[in-house]
Amino acid sequence: MGLSRSPTVQTLAIFCVVFALQSAIRLVSLPLAVSLFTLAPPVTVRPWSLPLSVYAHANLAHLFSNAIALLFAGLLIERVTTTMRFHAYFLTVGILAGVSQVWIDGLVGSARPVLGASGAVFGLFGYLLAGNPMADAVLGKLRLSRRGQIVVVLALAFLATLTTAAPGVALIAHFTGFAVGLIAGRLHILRVETQATSNDRAVQ
Repeated sequence: MGLSRSPTVQTLAIFCVVFALQSAIRLVSLPLAVSLFTLAPPVTVRPWSLPLSVYAHANLAHLFSNAIALLFAGLLIERVTTTMRFHAYFLTVGILAGVSQVWIDGLVGSARPVLGASGAVFGLFGYLLAGNPMADAVLGKLRLSRRGQIVVVLALAFLATLTTAAPGVALIAHFTGFAVGLIAGRLHILRVETQATSNDRAVQ
């Protein structure tokens, strides 16, 4: 797959375009930039912020860290899926992670605006962990009940979230993204039919 056709590279390009727009609008009006690119309750009032907040970043360091993580996981996952499925998955998980962050924040206190792709990137890592043949083999031997599988998913998501614990970090978004990724990986929702058939034959 050429670089221009790589959904990972395309996502990085979207990061850069959105960040450039953010920077330009900040020079004109900081409140306008916040209104356009950050996700805050009630989310139905500014629906455009649902997708834009996934690709927006607070600063260059934020953008760089998410870009590096995206490259690591994205280039591996894109080999077993299509461009459309990759983008749909990334955006959906990112939105779910952001909404869960502002919703739960609102339940326990005052909801803070959020932005960034880390929830979606955590979704890629969760998928990578749960959707590979080694995970299939290990979990197959354990023969866990459905309740046991849920406990494992929550425990892994909790541990992954702890690794990023720091002031100002959207931990709920990280937890949600990773948990969704683990479930999606177990279901192999990104794997295309031809890839699944090829893998089955290789195992035989």
